Amino acid sequence: MKQNMVVAKIAPSLLSSDFARLAEECERMLSLGADYLHMDVMDGHFVPNLTLGAPIIKCLRPHTKGFLDCHLMVSNPEQWVDDFAKAGADLFCFHYEATKDPMALIDDIHAKGMKAGIAIKPKTPTDVVYEFAPKLDQVLVMTVEPGFGGQSFMPGCMEKVRELRKRFPDLDIEVDGGLDPENIKFAAEAGANVIVAGSSIFKAQSPGDVISLFRTTVNDAQPSAAS
Repeated sequence: MKQNMVVAKIAPSLLSSDFARLAEECERMLSLGADYLHMDVMDGHFVPNLTLGAPIIKCLRPHTKGFLDCHLMVSNPEQWVDDFAKAGADLFCFHYEATKDPMALIDDIHAKGMKAGIAIKPKTPTDVVYEFAPKLDQVLVMTVEPGFGGQSFMPGCMEKVRELRKRFPDLDIEVDGGLDPENIKFAAEAGANVIVAGSSIFKAQSPGDVISLFRTTVNDAQPSAAS
């Protein structure tokens, strides 16, 4: 059997950072061991909240070499591919629920030089992404309803992670929503390897220790998750 090669990637959510010091916050997270910088893009339509867009990514790009993991909680994500590519986004993750032609969108994202991801809400079944997975760089399983930070982790979503990991052992599977040192083990044991966390990292007394704990927990669990 092919050995699962996925490794932990920890992605602090900058939604919980001090936006007035965004570039500094990005560099602080990277210095503490973060692998990705998770950027929550909300349009006030697909989700009720309104956050940041491509102009902020463009301003941020010259100030960090970090991997900008952009999660677009927006309607009609197709219209933003060019803008985010030009802004310097590394990964463009769109919601399955927001587009009528995921395959064409994946191809467009790749053509513009970015990695492609699909996100699914807690009530969206896992099998909707199966046909696209071979072309995807990442699948994001939301563990809260998208739109606001600080919500409680939904453990019932871990069955979706287990299904994805069993079917796609080498795929980056990201989880986002309510992850903290108390529940990270459930996500890790299910097979998630890309961990998004906002409040539990930024509000911690020692954010670097939380990042390290997440990484160790995920990497220790991966061999069993793949079996």
